[in-house]
Amino acid sequence: MDNYYDIASNELNGFIDKHLSSYSKDRNYDFGPQNRVNVSMLSKYISHRILNEYDVIKKVLEKHKFNKVEKFIQEVFWRVYWKGWLEHRPDVWHDYLRYDNSNLNKDDLEKAYLGCTDIDCFNDWVSELKTTNYLHNHTRMWFASIWIFTLKLPWQLGANFFLHHLYDGDSASNTLSWRWVAGLQTIGKHYQATSANIAKYTSGRFRPNNLIEDAEAIPARKSYDINEIYFSNHKSDNNTLLIFDNNLDCQFINGIKNNYDKLYFVLLTNDHRSISLSENVMSFKKSLIDDISSQIEGSDILDSHECISILNNKPIDVIYPNIGDNLTFINSHSKPGNINFIYHEYDLTSWQYSKKGFFNFKKNIPDIIKKIEDTKDLFS
Repeated sequence: MDNYYDIASNELNGFIDKHLSSYSKDRNYDFGPQNRVNVSMLSKYISHRILNEYDVIKKVLEKHKFNKVEKFIQEVFWRVYWKGWLEHRPDVWHDYLRYDNSNLNKDDLEKAYLGCTDIDCFNDWVSELKTTNYLHNHTRMWFASIWIFTLKLPWQLGANFFLHHLYDGDSASNTLSWRWVAGLQTIGKHYQATSANIAKYTSGRFRPNNLIEDAEAIPARKSYDINEIYFSNHKSDNNTLLIFDNNLDCQFINGIKNNYDKLYFVLLTNDHRSISLSENVMSFKKSLIDDISSQIEGSDILDSHECISILNNKPIDVIYPNIGDNLTFINSHSKPGNINFIYHEYDLTSWQYSKKGFFNFKKNIPDIIKKIEDTKDLFS
């Protein structure tokens, strides 16, 4: 049986050869869960770095000129950009987790969770999300807009709902995309789902007639200063390496594994997560870790309870898991000075352009690609 990297690589190559050329024209259409040829469907692998973003871009550019596939490359880079943006503003994540829903009408929330609203397309998307653990990107925008502006539910709880069910759930992309729809990411600029737009891009499958289409953006009650970040990327004298579920890059791991006596893969249990994950998502993550660990000789798998004792006992190296539950867990259970983070050099190259909006990042993409081509990763 093929491993997940081979499966993901074959899917990537098939998409590049057969469907990438029409991606820019067709990508916004949601033809339904039975017809996804207009999008790559690779996000569940990229979010766990079974395929890392930079290798995807390199493979694309081996067969296509940049100007022919620029839109697809931009979409891949959005995940990198969001991570970098959040690294510069970590309080956005912490404030999101602090949301208090004690005054919320729980009946309205439960109807949304169950897909029992009076909006048929929304109900269908709830069912699809729970069944397939995926939604088309355009549909995610419609879903979030309806959740916030028509159902008048807190964006934070919608973001939680997505993270709970999505195979490709990612702390930065998910949190910041919901903020963008609400009008908090670009202050005052929100995304409004309309019946006409949904009808057009679902090819008439849905035409809701009961949406609020003239809502105001959610007012921003707090602004976030940019934190300058200085990452020192070096191998320590530690002989243990921890790897979390969102950094399962076999090529990167194989490049550094000989520097360590012991490698541990870690999957947090739900009792150590701020946002619980569904049984399907947890099973998917476990299957990824089982597969990658089986390819790394001498590695073991830890749950979060076992990991705590290691974090408490000795200095270790950790492949940096980005702002999110994994990093919160590490910071909560490690002794000061015990952790040395190992970063992907390509991330450090990209994140320096993530302080501002995506337009600024986008104009630097050619330079980022050039630097990636010229940069040797750590220990390689």
